[in-house]
Amino acid sequence: MRKHIYIAYTGGTIGMKPSSQGYVPAAGFLTETLAKMPEFNRSEMPLFTIHEYDNLIDSSDMSPSDWQRIADDIADNYNDYDGFIILHGTDTMAYTSSALSFMLEDLAKPVIVTGSQIPLAELRSDGQVNLLNALFIAANFPIAEVGLFFNNRLLRGNRSRKVDADGFNAFDSPNFPPLLEAGINIRLKAGELAKASDKKLTVSNVSAQPIGMVSLYPGIAPEVIKNTLQQPVNALILLSYGVGNAPQNPKLIEQLQYAKSREIPVVNCTQCMRGRVNMGGYATGHGLQEVGVLSGSDMTPEAALAKLHYLLSKNLSFEQINLLLTANLRGELSE
Repeated sequence: MRKHIYIAYTGGTIGMKPSSQGYVPAAGFLTETLAKMPEFNRSEMPLFTIHEYDNLIDSSDMSPSDWQRIADDIADNYNDYDGFIILHGTDTMAYTSSALSFMLEDLAKPVIVTGSQIPLAELRSDGQVNLLNALFIAANFPIAEVGLFFNNRLLRGNRSRKVDADGFNAFDSPNFPPLLEAGINIRLKAGELAKASDKKLTVSNVSAQPIGMVSLYPGIAPEVIKNTLQQPVNALILLSYGVGNAPQNPKLIEQLQYAKSREIPVVNCTQCMRGRVNMGGYATGHGLQEVGVLSGSDMTPEAALAKLHYLLSKNLSFEQINLLLTANLRGELSE
């Protein structure tokens, strides 16, 4: 029997149409466009059902409430389909992919987030090959986790980052190999095919959390961190140098000590595209460790943000949150 895949169109470039103001989302346009493309209806392809959301949004407007809507939509249709495709704008695709990876617990079916740099209806669109491959892979190479498919590679969702604003190879997974590569042959890399499971999918709800994110730079004033912590923040992501280093300004360290006293988790992620945080490597990193800053290891900032939303939305103690932040929950970090 042909597999049946559920496609949720949330908005984004792939289903947009041209207008005098540029590309805009238009209700029904994606469905109409796909109906005119016979390759999507060949016998080798799975059956699919498209659900266009009532409020199609540009992904730059995505928020945790939209992550919740997508997760709930998957849960509501989970028993009726063999896999799920989420069509999404590229700007925040890595954030949504990361968030869904934490929210969808005991996932036993593939969830693939994809989109395009050029609308599906336009000449030279990358949307056709991205969606065609995502559908084929979901049906024939099901990997039971949240993946991001772009330019012939299926990446682990919570390891992905947008690395090119206008190229077709827009996403990369700097610290983890692709789950699958679709060349002349489709080859599994780090991914594992799903096994039959009787576990029930559960959705861990998230709510919007005030989270600060500060990127260090030469000469940064301690007041930058102080002012961030004075806001009603529940956590802070520190984007540090190299393997987790920061200036040893006593007043800056004092602010991080203040965060600990207020039970505000501070996660240290590197500004570098590749590599991982090792605060014990240099004295400039060790100082952060001494005041309770947590190592983000090789988590992407997108994954760190999504993970904080996931954990802060639960009724957990400060100690439990700190423990789970540094634990590998969904393959988001290397231990």
